[in-house]
Amino acid sequence: MTHPATVAEPLVRLRNVTKTYPAARGRNEVRAVDDVDLDIAAGDIQAIVGYSGAGKSTLVRLLNGLEPATSGSIQVGGTELVGLRERQLRPIRLGIGMIFQQFNLFESRTVWGNLAYPLQIAGVAKAEQQRRISELLHFVGLPDKAHTYPRNLSGGQKQRVGIARALTTNPSLLLADEATSALDPETTHEVLRLLKRVNEEFGTTIVAITHEMEVVRELADHVAVMENGRVVESGAVYDVFSSPKQPVTRRFVGTVVDDEPDAEALAALRSRHPGRFVKVELREGGPRQTDIFAVLLERGISFELVFGGIEEIQGATFGNLTLALDGPETSVDEAVRELAALVTTKEV
Repeated sequence: MTHPATVAEPLVRLRNVTKTYPAARGRNEVRAVDDVDLDIAAGDIQAIVGYSGAGKSTLVRLLNGLEPATSGSIQVGGTELVGLRERQLRPIRLGIGMIFQQFNLFESRTVWGNLAYPLQIAGVAKAEQQRRISELLHFVGLPDKAHTYPRNLSGGQKQRVGIARALTTNPSLLLADEATSALDPETTHEVLRLLKRVNEEFGTTIVAITHEMEVVRELADHVAVMENGRVVESGAVYDVFSSPKQPVTRRFVGTVVDDEPDAEALAALRSRHPGRFVKVELREGGPRQTDIFAVLLERGISFELVFGGIEEIQGATFGNLTLALDGPETSVDEAVRELAALVTTKEV
């Protein structure tokens, strides 16, 4: 007799989560998080993206109990957080690490002292503190900075210390709130690679709050898009990038992926390229560029790629190609119909 496979419970489970701030100084109440449902699997890297005021930072504060939810259910590792008192939340927070945009290091403590602090609070023995701190400083590549004060560190070094400090208590969940927003692009890539190592080598589940889709593309497995306190779209990063559904998601994805030219760009392209403009969507497992070009060549159609390109995310490729097709009108019509039978097309 065969038994159905069991589905692992998510490490983080949110159901109908709402956070409302009461009215103040004549203003209406603010619903910062509005009826959010979200599951995050153990070992996953989940990005939460949204513009300023979307509710993403409030949501992360609900996850570690720094803010109480107004209603709904928040479970971390099977434990319900909603309704717990502060003393009940403290041991749970030991299993939740936190990385901040502005690093939040103690300026009066050395790097070693910053890492020792959470271990002292947790009551870890001195010998174990020393072993753990040394291990983590080597992991983040800063063993020579143990006795340096934060004011003498670069931004990237400070964030590496922040990551090491967040890992001192072996958390199963790591929350990163705009962890790379204060860093230059090269340092951002270094920190993102470090977070990938944290996930791969320690199995730590990571929730990354960001407004930068480049961070989502480089780091995350899944992404949830927030707007006005709600999760309006979520899924695997590849699916969301290759086929965004909501307008806000399309705006975000458009910052890193060429979809189709806007009206101004389209007018400029038309002034330089003759023919009909057709956008062709290529997706993993479907027809390839060579298949598309073969259809056009067989019909004697001249073509140019005037906008778009091929992207790779999580080892899979997709592309949005805007082609200028030039040839006899009937031949172009036939070619466009044949392309539409192979892939998603759109005249632009």
